[in-house]
Amino acid sequence: MSSKKVRFTFSTASVTEPLVYQLGHEFKVVTNIRMADVDEKIGWVILELIGNEAEIIKSLEWVSSKGVRIDPLEGDVIAG
Repeated sequence: MSSKKVRFTFSTASVTEPLVYQLGHEFKVVTNIRMADVDEKIGWVILELIGNEAEIIKSLEWVSSKGVRIDPLEGDVIAG
């Protein structure tokens, strides 16, 4: 099991799509959302992805292909 902490920043076109939900269902990855702020124009979410490292990489490539900016995070993730 691997864990990766990331921040997704959604574009106007992708903010209304349930991408985090789809990511959890299409890939064998657990999505632990720690913080989020989303409205109809822009949004971001801080989450921890847990699963097989290859699946995490594939899921991040998929999200990126949907127009989401992905920034890696270091250190502790705030407990939700």
